Formats: sequence, C-alpha cells, structure tokens
Amino acid sequence: MTLWNLGSINTDYIYDVPHIPAPGETITSSGRQVFLGGKGTNISVAAARAGTHVCHIGAVGADGRWAVDRLMEYGVDTRYISQVETETCQAMIFVDPVGENTIVLHPGANMAIPPDALEQALTRARTDDWLVMQNETCLQTEAAELGKAMGLRVAYAAAPFEADRVTAVLDSLDFLILNALEAEQLEQAIGQSPGALPVEHVIVTKGDDGATWFGPEGPVHISALTVKPVDTTGAGDTFTGYVLSGLARGVPMRQAMDQASRAAALMVTRHGTADVIPDLAEVQAFRG
Repeated sequence: MTLWNLGSINTDYIYDVPHIPAPGETITSSGRQVFLGGKGTNISVAAARAGTHVCHIGAVGADGRWAVDRLMEYGVDTRYISQVETETCQAMIFVDPVGENTIVLHPGANMAIPPDALEQALTRARTDDWLVMQNETCLQTEAAELGKAMGLRVAYAAAPFEADRVTAVLDSLDFLILNALEAEQLEQAIGQSPGALPVEHVIVTKGDDGATWFGPEGPVHISALTVKPVDTTGAGDTFTGYVLSGLARGVPMRQAMDQASRAAALMVTRHGTADVIPDLAEVQAFRG
C-alpha cells in the first residue's frame, strides 16, 4: 500500500539572537542554520523510514530543488512535487539563549500547489491506499473529497489548528489526529467531543502523557515512554507518520500507536527535525 501525502515543504532558517527583537529594533544574530522542514515533510520522512511507500504531493520554487533531493534521499517518492513560479515556503525562526522563539512564516509554494497536479497524482492511487493532509497547504478540501470519492482512506493532521478547516473535511475523514488543546478547541467550536466525532479513528496526543485512540473499541490509551527530552520539535509529526505507516501496512491500531510512541520518544532525545527522524530498526531496538 501507498501513503499519499498532500504536504508542506519548508526551508527553515534558524537564527540565534541575544533576545527576541522588539518593534523597530535591529539586532545581529550569532549564528544561522538551514534545515528541511514543514509538517508535511516530517510526516513523509517518518512514514518512509517506518517502511511505507510514501508519495509526497506538494510544490517548491526553483530555490527548493535541494529539498526535493533531500526527501528523495530519505526514501520519499518525489515524482508528484511540482516546481512553481512562487518561491519555496520559508520559515524565519529567531531563537534566544533560553530557547524562546518568534517565527515568521512565508507560505510560498505550499499555497500554490496546482490542482491538476493533485488530480494527476491520485489517478495512480489504489482503493486500499491512504491519503493524509495537514493545515499547511492549499487544496485540502478538494483532496479530502477526491480521496473519499476514490475510496481511499483519508487522514488529517489538524495542525496548525483552525476549526473551520477541520470541519470542512470532517465528513470525508477516516482518521483524525490532533493534540489535547486542539481537541478542546474543536469541541468548543462544534460541540462534539473526540469520541463523538463522525470519524472512525480519532487520536488525541498528550505529550509525555501519551495518546488516546477513540475508535471501534472505545477509548484506548497508549502511555508515552519516559525519556529526557532535549528537543520536542517534530515529535508529533513523527508519531503521526509512524501511526499512518503502520495502518497502511495493515498493522493493528494499538501496535501502530505503540511503535509510534517509541519513535516519538526517541525523536525528542535528538536535536533537529526531518534529518534525525529514526528509522524502523532504531525504533524496534529502542527501549527508553
């Protein structure tokens, strides 16, 4: 089976600054690093490293060919990534000495994915494949409706959270994953708790408290492993990618979540995002 990911691709520019700039202030950074980022990218890399064939549907500008090459190196099928006139999405991240940050996001190519590219990609999908989206690209509603009409299993990672964008795809979903705060915000917006949503599988992640699955068996909680975190960036995306990889390979949900929990625990012991997402062999060997 294949996991089709309508996903974001970002260039992350991280600047070390003495303090977060105030309005009108000019300061000098002490360092700059450039990383491959984006929730879509992280989910694709995680699922590919977990052993699933992943086809990434997205867009970059001419300045983003390196990102496509990097994804391909990580085992992601990049044939469905378009090159558009708009520049690749850029995240400008300013980090102070105590780890506080301010982020400026320029969406760029993530909001310029050609509709025909999505349609042409999914013509190659099979009815037992999965389709996943996040709230960092255009065409989410179109993809969800098309995926449902084609008989795909449709998944949505509801971040960055916007209640309107979740409700727009809710009727097309087989799987929804969101964190505890997002679950509260969604319930406030539509008056339905996670267990009452019209979605077969709903997972609410709770950081170091683990995750709860609301599905056919009722609420099932999976505990998180106890580790000393050094960087939580990308842990949620890693969890999502591993769960979807397990489901795409026919693994039962409890087992998929347990494996995803191990992957996320290992991830938070490392600095970085896509470049340090663990592969399946590392996760299977990891005991916390």
